Amino acid sequence: MIGIISAMQEEIQALLNHLKNKETVCKGMRTYFYGSLFNQEVVLVFSRWGKVASATTITQLINDFDVNEIIFTGVAGSIQDYINIGDIIIGKNLYQYDMDASPLIPPLEIPLLEKTFFESNLDKRKLLEKATQHFLSNLDEFIQTNDIKKFNINTPKVYIEDIASGDQFISNKKQIQLITNRLPNIACVEMEGAAVAQVCYEYKIPFSIFRTISDKANDNKHIEIQKFANKIASNYALGILKKYFEMI
Repeated sequence: MIGIISAMQEEIQALLNHLKNKETVCKGMRTYFYGSLFNQEVVLVFSRWGKVASATTITQLINDFDVNEIIFTGVAGSIQDYINIGDIIIGKNLYQYDMDASPLIPPLEIPLLEKTFFESNLDKRKLLEKATQHFLSNLDEFIQTNDIKKFNINTPKVYIEDIASGDQFISNKKQIQLITNRLPNIACVEMEGAAVAQVCYEYKIPFSIFRTISDKANDNKHIEIQKFANKIASNYALGILKKYFEMI
């Protein structure tokens, strides 16, 4: 069984709409949806925002369901000029940019684990890249033309890059500068992925993460995150995972 997790239900709503033989169980204020998705047994859950919420959810998911793989999906903010709205980042190394227990240990290092990042599974990362490339070549099958125009998506691309997580919404250049001073190669920022990665590492469960870029993190304009998640990111997840499940 594959566990699929997002921070908001809007990010996986399209998957829920296609889930067959759906059953639910509620634990810890979370609803876990399980059934069959494109002939693959899955359990889906949205964790709510932040590292604590996502770590709590993924721990429950691993302990209560017989999962052998975890996939995290959802939206993120770009902090690199070449990464644009509608692009897809497949995470390689996941960092907690706000972890700092210095001077006891170096900044970014996770206490007791002696690690500054957690790497996603290489083989699954490669399969996700192929599935994403296939999805992008058939984008109009999953995303309406009007929505592509509405959210200013123009020739979206896929990248395998590092991702940073922290418990704040990044929306200005000062915040970005603080992150890139320590982690200059980070492609995008969000609030959950590295926490999920740490739990999966400790439980020895392979994990993958892919994020749809919803905004430029240094742009202070009002962002309709939930509408973007529902109309764009959710259908990105549907198209990518449909192909990914065919390939595995």
